[in-house]
Amino acid sequence: MKCIIFAGGAGTRLWPISRKNSPKQFEKLKDGRSTLQMAVERISDLGMENIYISTNEAYISILKEQVPNLPEENIFLEPAKRDLTAAVGLSLCRLKNSGYSGPIAILWADHFVENVNTFVQALLKAKDLVLKNPNRFIFLAEKPRFANQNLGWIHVGDCIEENQFQFEGWRYRPELTECEHMFESKSWLWNPGYFITDLDFVLDLYRVHVPEMYERLQNMSTSEEKIQTEYASLDAVHFDSAIVEKVQKDQAVVLKVDLGWSDPGTLYALKEALVPKTEDNLVRGDVVDLGSHDSFIFNAEKGKLVTTIGLEGVMVINTGDALLVCHKNDVPKIKELLKKIEEEGKEQYL
Repeated sequence: MKCIIFAGGAGTRLWPISRKNSPKQFEKLKDGRSTLQMAVERISDLGMENIYISTNEAYISILKEQVPNLPEENIFLEPAKRDLTAAVGLSLCRLKNSGYSGPIAILWADHFVENVNTFVQALLKAKDLVLKNPNRFIFLAEKPRFANQNLGWIHVGDCIEENQFQFEGWRYRPELTECEHMFESKSWLWNPGYFITDLDFVLDLYRVHVPEMYERLQNMSTSEEKIQTEYASLDAVHFDSAIVEKVQKDQAVVLKVDLGWSDPGTLYALKEALVPKTEDNLVRGDVVDLGSHDSFIFNAEKGKLVTTIGLEGVMVINTGDALLVCHKNDVPKIKELLKKIEEEGKEQYL
């Protein structure tokens, strides 16, 4: 099985920790390692020759620095950001052009996974299911720990056999009250977005559902020069809506797993992932706090002390050139803030 880790995102929701030139997947957020390094390490026993990384060509230097033992030919570079349908499709075509056919795992570079052995065993089980029937997707679905409204959820039906369920549908970021009902029902699981399928099967989905993009990717993937000149003109379409949501219910199997998975996609989600209790603070750098709770206080500026008193659910992110202070409920507005920063001609801070 070939595993493709996608590491091309900009990570804007973690600004100002994550920047255009150094997105969140390259930031060393836990135990001195980046989430990209952790993503590679957790599947390294499958063989480095079976691990591929897709990223924007702007990040090639930091990628090679962080994963020096990855074979050069296993790096798939994107010359422009065109969303995941294009990025996944290009990687699949490149893999096909290398002569490979068979099971593939589509993985992401910006997650935490505590139960690494469980994750690897789930991938191997999914590979076996794909080998038995190549014309289907296997979705890994995490056992939910609480009613999280910031994630996608997978609806499961009848149990096929142990930890294998029929697929019944999706919900992306439902309202909290709906989340609470879904959590209590036991028939909804968190969706980490990990897919295991057959290379030729998913390419055929491209051919059927995005035929123009499929033809263009097939054509350009035979030449790096064509990729450089043509890739940027592809439509920016999300992979879920273009491909994954087109998979029929009888073409999918859900594997229920307990990975200790979390997606530190926002500042508060990062705080939730790294501290055990909601009321606890996450503190990084030279910080002195008095009486704060449920807050994230981050200081990356050397020679400067950050002090806080009596905060409740507040993000204080201090870097060398930017300071963000906001309540946890306003974290979703960071993208709006970045747009305003750009409109005011302060792009150097993005």
